[in-house]
Amino acid sequence: MKDIIFDPPTSFAFRCGDYVPFKDRELCEKLRKISGKDLEKHPNPDFKIKVMQNPHPVLIATLFARIKAASEAGKKITLILGNPEPETYVPLAQLINYFGVDCRNVHIFAMDEWADDEGHIAPETYKAGFAHSMLKYLVYQIDPKLRMPLENVHYPTNKNINDYSDMITDCGEGGADICSSSPGWTGHMAFIDPVPPFTDAANMDEYLQMKARIVKLHPLTVAQNSLHGVFGQSGYIADVPPCAATIGPVDVKNARERIEVHALLTNCTFSSWQRMTSRLVLHGPVTPLIPSSMLQLMKTQVYVSEELAAPFDCWEQVGY
Repeated sequence: MKDIIFDPPTSFAFRCGDYVPFKDRELCEKLRKISGKDLEKHPNPDFKIKVMQNPHPVLIATLFARIKAASEAGKKITLILGNPEPETYVPLAQLINYFGVDCRNVHIFAMDEWADDEGHIAPETYKAGFAHSMLKYLVYQIDPKLRMPLENVHYPTNKNINDYSDMITDCGEGGADICSSSPGWTGHMAFIDPVPPFTDAANMDEYLQMKARIVKLHPLTVAQNSLHGVFGQSGYIADVPPCAATIGPVDVKNARERIEVHALLTNCTFSSWQRMTSRLVLHGPVTPLIPSSMLQLMKTQVYVSEELAAPFDCWEQVGY
């Protein structure tokens, strides 16, 4: 009797589910195989990618240096900031306190905020909210003698959302001085998800003129955030709001400096949904289906952690 040899097929073809924003599997496989320093190569010389051990100190130092320089020059500085980022903002506030940097001319804009199914934007008292986090871990960490006036601290509300992009433009005299970001699972920038009306844009020129608004979130964005600490890191998707207020692509385009960090891991393990997203954002097509890919068209500095730049494959003996 002949031995039975297990020789399964090496491929299995299928179409992606409708919920997958970008469905070109052949291109995705090419992007998946890019790793390490090869990620730094890009045809746009103004789109600079740096793979490094730990990008967060560089982000903190950059934000501090820009704030300090503006303070010393007596100039206003306008920042668009992502949240929640206590690990960035607490050290930033401590540097401001240690060096006695006067922040009276610092204006900060939260790039997004949660909203309910009827479009009511979460108040600053919502513990999982972005305004709550920005106030608690940045603004109120700064010494009261150095702290920016509260009228310089901006975040989306139902009262201002229709004018939010204009507020950023007016405050920054044409646009923010810095837009600091990190992509979500869908490749989103802020909550500029691959959903209508953003995906209804006829072309990228039209897309890049779209302003702040309230949107219904992509299901992957809800799933992603159920893994965040503010929602218990346990897949509690019913606890994640279904909608959000967000800046628009025009606010990203108008910023004079853009910094993007790709370094998210699942509670400090190798596991990270951002590893493939990073490759799509950096080297995939520029399309509203991968929102942060718009940065490829702009002068941008992207910092990618070595963990995110690591290669990955089918690991048969590894579970979650």
